[in-house]
Amino acid sequence: MSAKRKSTIYKVVTAAVLAIIAVAPWLVTSEYMVHIGTLILLWAFVSTAWAYMARFGLVSLGHGVFLGIGAYIPVLLFNYYGISPWLGMLAGVAAAVLVAAILGYSCFRFGLIGDYFALVTLAMAEVVSLAIVACREVTGGSLGCTLKTSVGWASLQFDDKRYFYYIIFAFLLLALYIWRLIDKSRMRIALTAIEESELAASSMGVSIIRYKMGITLLSAGLTAMGGVLYAQYVTYINPGTISGVGVSLSTCFKAILGGMFNIFGPLAGSAIMVSLEEYFRISFDTGFLGVSEIIFGGVLLVMIIFLPKGIVGSVSEWLTKRFGVARS
Repeated sequence: MSAKRKSTIYKVVTAAVLAIIAVAPWLVTSEYMVHIGTLILLWAFVSTAWAYMARFGLVSLGHGVFLGIGAYIPVLLFNYYGISPWLGMLAGVAAAVLVAAILGYSCFRFGLIGDYFALVTLAMAEVVSLAIVACREVTGGSLGCTLKTSVGWASLQFDDKRYFYYIIFAFLLLALYIWRLIDKSRMRIALTAIEESELAASSMGVSIIRYKMGITLLSAGLTAMGGVLYAQYVTYINPGTISGVGVSLSTCFKAILGGMFNIFGPLAGSAIMVSLEEYFRISFDTGFLGVSEIIFGGVLLVMIIFLPKGIVGSVSEWLTKRFGVARS
């Protein structure tokens, strides 16, 4: 099969998937199903942002840092000072990017890579979560914080869940578009070279810190945007659901499950995880909470060992070998 035909088939399949997502809210009559779809798109957006770094060997286990900052700053600014979420959004993303710049530069400047980088980000996630709890008079501590109700575009709150569905879908499309831009840019070549050998890449004139910082800031900014969208949609946040180690690892798992090297991997992983979490929540109520992390952790180990490219990546690779019609 010719490369041109493969490309055509891939584009048709992609367009079909996106078209189904676009019309889905009008095909279901239940608001609950629209809610689940919105959560899937939201976590797909966040997981895609995380995969920007991970697919080049920069595995962060602390993206809850940026989610938490992106969620809390707009909520607190709106609740205490009445500042529009649109301005709070900019403040939250800017603050997350600043933290990412400090954290990233500190790690990259002193050569922290691999497991050491992952552990630093993991520790940072817990620090931010504990800081939110410690500032309970402002943030509400472990009890969380509820966003004041004010329906309308000015406050970015809506009664109809379909508004948020399409807003988040638009951001997901933006994230996928940026993924494609990265793949077609010098950044991908440089980061791939850096992942293979920093010494060799440096000897070829590649700016190690520059490219690592670039992808880190981009990932952090979009992740913080995901935190903003989560807070505005759910209207309630606490350290356990939007910051800390738990949500950080959950974000990683969604991308790894679907396939962090495939553009639609995080979307597939988010769809599976959100659906399973909701099913177990309804079926077992609070009885499932104590063992959920153990089950998901075990599945993660199995995925890493037997399906390192994730579900979408592995299926795509099999189809390529079998029929020559898929592309990652």
